[in-house]
Amino acid sequence: MINLEQLIDKAFDYRGDVTLDLKSGQHIEGYIFNRDHAKQTLTLFIKGESTPKPLAYTEITDIRFTGENTAAGKSWEDWKTKHGKE
Repeated sequence: MINLEQLIDKAFDYRGDVTLDLKSGQHIEGYIFNRDHAKQTLTLFIKGESTPKPLAYTEITDIRFTGENTAAGKSWEDWKTKHGKE
């Protein structure tokens, strides 16, 4: 079974929006761009907002991968071809 820190790492590496289910019953959709295991916090841009929001791990009950992973199927070779590099 995957623990919360491992799930947060997967969400951090995911290049798309995720939905965080919180203990309060609230659901937040956004992009996780920072996490700090030592402080047990992450920071995300909430969809439709411009100010990042810090969030404690203890507030999170689940993370769902709900947005498109914008890096899916992309590779260094694809980038070189697109940009005319050899």
